[in-house]
Amino acid sequence: MKRLALLDRFLTLWILGAMALGVALGTVGVHLPGALVPIGLIVMIYPPFARVRYEALPAVMRNVPLFALSLVQNWAIGPLLMFALAAVFLHDRPAFFAGLVMVGLARCIAMVIVWNDLANGDREYAAALVAFNSLFQIFGYAAYAWLFITVLPPVIGMPALAVHLAFIDVVKNVALYLGLPFAAGALTRTILRPRIGAKRYDDGFVPRIAPLTLLALLVTIVAMFALQGHRIVEHPFDVLQIAAPLVLYFVLMFFISFAMSKRMGANYGASTALSLTAASNNFELAIAVSIALFGIGSGEAFAAVIGPLVEVPVMLALVNVALRMKSGSFGAPESAHP
Repeated sequence: MKRLALLDRFLTLWILGAMALGVALGTVGVHLPGALVPIGLIVMIYPPFARVRYEALPAVMRNVPLFALSLVQNWAIGPLLMFALAAVFLHDRPAFFAGLVMVGLARCIAMVIVWNDLANGDREYAAALVAFNSLFQIFGYAAYAWLFITVLPPVIGMPALAVHLAFIDVVKNVALYLGLPFAAGALTRTILRPRIGAKRYDDGFVPRIAPLTLLALLVTIVAMFALQGHRIVEHPFDVLQIAAPLVLYFVLMFFISFAMSKRMGANYGASTALSLTAASNNFELAIAVSIALFGIGSGEAFAAVIGPLVEVPVMLALVNVALRMKSGSFGAPESAHP
């Protein structure tokens, strides 16, 4: 099995350390600059967009059946599954419910590249899925957030969970926290890559800016937990209550997607890329929008920030599961695209 870079390999420990530091600062009453959070949220999403191979998108779109399958997994099953799990586990905690739903709506555009590479999935196919999810979130996340947070809860008889959310507010925040880094990343790739060359860009520039995602995430977590330190100390059960549906979500999405992909005739490389993409989430965007809409000290933001703490160890475990499936159920992986 391949090895993660030092920063990524101990991501769970870094996140735990950032949370502990934030709690400690909050407990002693230290106030960090408010600008740290919005700046950190924008910076952490920029490197993935600069890395996305937008030119690979046509390859996956030519494989219509698998492309349609990815659409169903990411934009139907995933959001609905998280909505259902949040409703079951957090029916009496509307703020936590909303935060988890926001996580479920944010499809992965960053760490899935790492998970897929570790599991020997199809790289080009994964890149194409990431590119599509990036574009879809730009145009669809606001509508999804409004639908799943404001419209659907009362429909299933849970009026207490209906958070009144102005659609235009979601649009503005998605444009800021997703549109801005998307534009910066796409422009960087479009302008810089031809000038310095593909190899120098892919093997030099991109790896150098990649740590910005984790560093910005850690700064954001410290700032957030500094504001919520007293809450964590007084209510540690809240973390466990949020973590339970998250673990179930990641595991269920992986196995459901893998079974669907294999049934459709996808090889190991494509099945792995599809399944890890469907199981992962863009927690950076979920954190950003939750903070912007509900406030940095809100239960929604607190639930969203628990996402990376749970996702990292679970996804690493699923990478090992995928590798076992490869040796037991598949032959050598082939290219998933024409």
